[in-house]
Amino acid sequence: MFAFSDQSMAYQAQLETFMEEHVLPNEHTYAEQLAAADSRFDYLPIMDDLKAKAKAAGLWNLFVPPSHAEFCDHDGLSNFDYAPLAEIMGRVLWSPEVFNCNAPDTGNMEVFMKYGTPAQQEQWLTPLLNGEIRSSYAMTEPQVASSDATNIELSIRQEGDEWVLNGRKWFITGAMYERCKIFIVMGKSDPDNPNRHKQQSQVLVPKGTPGLDIIRPLTTLGYDDAPIGHAELVFNDVRVPLENVLLGKARGFEIAQGRLGPGRIHHCMRLIGAAQRALELACHRVTNRSTFGRSLGQHQSVREDIARSFSEIEMMRLLVLKTCSKMDEVGAKGAMDLIAASKTSVPLMAQNIIDRCMQMHGAGGLTEDYCMAEAFNYARWCRQADGPDQVHQMALGKLVINRYCGD
Repeated sequence: MFAFSDQSMAYQAQLETFMEEHVLPNEHTYAEQLAAADSRFDYLPIMDDLKAKAKAAGLWNLFVPPSHAEFCDHDGLSNFDYAPLAEIMGRVLWSPEVFNCNAPDTGNMEVFMKYGTPAQQEQWLTPLLNGEIRSSYAMTEPQVASSDATNIELSIRQEGDEWVLNGRKWFITGAMYERCKIFIVMGKSDPDNPNRHKQQSQVLVPKGTPGLDIIRPLTTLGYDDAPIGHAELVFNDVRVPLENVLLGKARGFEIAQGRLGPGRIHHCMRLIGAAQRALELACHRVTNRSTFGRSLGQHQSVREDIARSFSEIEMMRLLVLKTCSKMDEVGAKGAMDLIAASKTSVPLMAQNIIDRCMQMHGAGGLTEDYCMAEAFNYARWCRQADGPDQVHQMALGKLVINRYCGD
């Protein structure tokens, strides 16, 4: 039987209370401020207010693992102990930022913790941990199949004491955000290296660097995910100092692999919360609506959909917890089988659960009057984010075949 630590249990209780008292009552305020902002990607005053409350409550940087506890004000939380906390945050899609636990910043902060120099940590990690700035991770490109990271084409060329970047990126989460100040950019610094996994480097590019142009915001199923957003970027002779490289030249693929494992499972954790909330809303809906002389909840097909959704949420939760437990035991690389299984199963299952719950809400379920349509969009794009499902299924299938039939 799974058992969370006392620290995790205490945080769960605090977080649930905080969400009920401060986040859920402010969903309309958040939407109103976003609609009234001068730009869709401006910082919202309600976020500053909620972040101050979260800091005061000690609900801050909960994602930080024990291995990097020196960077936070708690003892660090294992993946297993963090999972229920991320699930609670996932009930409101924008709420992880309230606790400084939102993507892509959590992954970027972990990159700085693992691979940053003391100077890089002081300049970028400290303000990120304090919630003063935001960041982006620029990897995906429009002209190549970025599901294979070795395809990345953005050029990183050394010229004197500078790196010179040229290329195009897109679907760069956080780039549109007014408080985004730093980009971690992956590109090819040694394209002729016979080892395809040694061709890439990652460098730090401050927002506003000459030659870095934000071309446009991008949408997913019509959602712009404001104020954080996703953007298309062009790098035109962008120059940064040599010390802006992370870990060292030709170490980019290694950094990417180290970053994306925990990020994939964090998305799964949050999606469970989104699906759980959708199910609870559906139960209220079918209890309070009637058709053909009885409540919706008395119809067999509705009960079957509720039962199926409940069962699938429990399956998702157990798979994610098992994955987290293995990650804590052997690391992300050793748990790549279960990470792949979670990454390819949870978003699709959450998407289907949310879809059923939308259906129970009639046409209203498709609107912004409820949280489900945007949550559906989140689940759907998670099937592309951090590598499309097919790539992970291919790798997992190969691993499983070799496990049982290899030499």
